[in-house]
Amino acid sequence: MSVVIPVILSGGAGTRLWPLSREMYPKQLLALTSKQTMLQDTVARLAGIAQALAPIVVCNEAHRFTVAEQLRAVEAGAAAILLEPVGRNTAPAVALAALKALEMASDAVLIVAPADHVIRDAQGFQRAAEVAVSLANQGKLVTFGIVAYAPETGYGYIRRGAGTGPSYPVAEFIEKPPLDLATQFVASGDYYWNSGMFVFKASRYLEELRSFAPDILEAATAAFRAATSDFDFVRIGKDAFVECRSESIDYAVMEKTRDAIVLPLDAGWSDVGSWSSLFDALPADEDGNVLQGDVLIHDTHDCYVHSTSRLVATVGMDDHIVVETKDAVLVAPKDRVQDVKELVAKLRKSGRSESALHREVFRPWGSYDSIDSGERFQVKRLTVKPGGVLSLQMHHHRAEHWIVVSGTARITRDNETFLLSENQSTYIPIGATHRIENPGKVALHLIEVQSGSYLGEDDIVRFEDNYGREGTDT
Repeated sequence: MSVVIPVILSGGAGTRLWPLSREMYPKQLLALTSKQTMLQDTVARLAGIAQALAPIVVCNEAHRFTVAEQLRAVEAGAAAILLEPVGRNTAPAVALAALKALEMASDAVLIVAPADHVIRDAQGFQRAAEVAVSLANQGKLVTFGIVAYAPETGYGYIRRGAGTGPSYPVAEFIEKPPLDLATQFVASGDYYWNSGMFVFKASRYLEELRSFAPDILEAATAAFRAATSDFDFVRIGKDAFVECRSESIDYAVMEKTRDAIVLPLDAGWSDVGSWSSLFDALPADEDGNVLQGDVLIHDTHDCYVHSTSRLVATVGMDDHIVVETKDAVLVAPKDRVQDVKELVAKLRKSGRSESALHREVFRPWGSYDSIDSGERFQVKRLTVKPGGVLSLQMHHHRAEHWIVVSGTARITRDNETFLLSENQSTYIPIGATHRIENPGKVALHLIEVQSGSYLGEDDIVRFEDNYGREGTDT
């Protein structure tokens, strides 16, 4: 029996779910539809497939520590965490995973799934995946076609060929259609939503990639051969991967191969690609509202209202999305939520950090929250995990005051090392080498007051770092 290896693609940015989802902390790392994050839900769902080994995770280098921490939090090991130095779409990403899988088993069957989808009927998906594995063992390249109940214009479609089921040859892939065509597709019963999930042998995928996109295979192979190990991660060779063409699996392989098979799936799937689809994926109250956090409403119907850090109140609203975070508020009609990506593009163009970062920024040692700032000062709240260690560093343009709120801190300042406990403080002058460690068993909370002529995160010179971040400002 073949070895089954799930491949989880966790490289997306999720810009349509701004301001909750951002480039440095995208939707797959958020708990949007359950108590676990979407990545953790995906790991659990794939683990229930018969014969499945630990997954290969492909993620953005900037998300590496958060991905590893979320896997550890649910006691899920990874066969490998592959770090893409740049995004090049799904065809190259899966090529990297296939090359890694072949190092583990020559007959490996891959179950490729994005980390940011919802599937309500996990057992139904697992049963379908086991059917797909048997088809993959026959040399087929299987994609899951979602049974379409409505004429969605935000999804691509797959038209099935003639057959008796449960699977069918793929007759055609169709880009996102206009409403009239989508309506015809759904009425015919021969079209499925394109899920972006695949099952095939690693060797078969690479064979087809060699036939139809040899340049992608060549670049991915060179990048994989240049990979280096970095703690829990496999760091893909940057120079070769940057040269790789960006392409999806659909375009590179599935639309060209003669062995593409579509397997219908009816398991409560959603790609949660917009606020309206997240609204549809969650249970609503008697007025049709989905309310998250500290929310107060009056005469409000069929709305999604999400509060992160303060009271959000609405009056007389219908069919709207209201999302509050610590540093941004989004208000939009539900039928305009696809335009959120245009808003994010404007944020990027104007150089605003809200497109990429939340006010609270996560680091491998914990997190910091910029709670106030002004000319020549900034105030942060730092949380350092038990055992967490900030890098040994210095700043050219700012001094820092640290006040311990709770826990115990081990402080390095130039040539001295000392402990600080609750309500104690210290001062780090400009140019001093310094470090914070949490030697305790509970989280360390500090207030950091920065003052100086320049307070940017790039004013960090790292001398030592437990997480391999020397020479970076992340």
